[in-house]
Amino acid sequence: MFYGLIVSMYYLDNKRHHLPHIHVKYQDKESVFAIETGDLLEGILPGNKRKLIEAWIEIHKEELMADWTLAIEGQKLFTIEPLK
Repeated sequence: MFYGLIVSMYYLDNKRHHLPHIHVKYQDKESVFAIETGDLLEGILPGNKRKLIEAWIEIHKEELMADWTLAIEGQKLFTIEPLK
């Protein structure tokens, strides 16, 4: 969690979106972002919060992809540093 954004990666969650992704909650909004491109796949976020998530994904892409592999195998994920 950072700047009010809650980032989640769900175990065994590779059927609906068919590509590596994260879920983001902010207040009453939810969205899904592709890890490899940072593209918004579903939902909506305010512009400034979307830019923060896109930057965070770009900075931590390798770590996110490693966690994605662990998640779809049902294994424990590593914690990824928030934006500061």
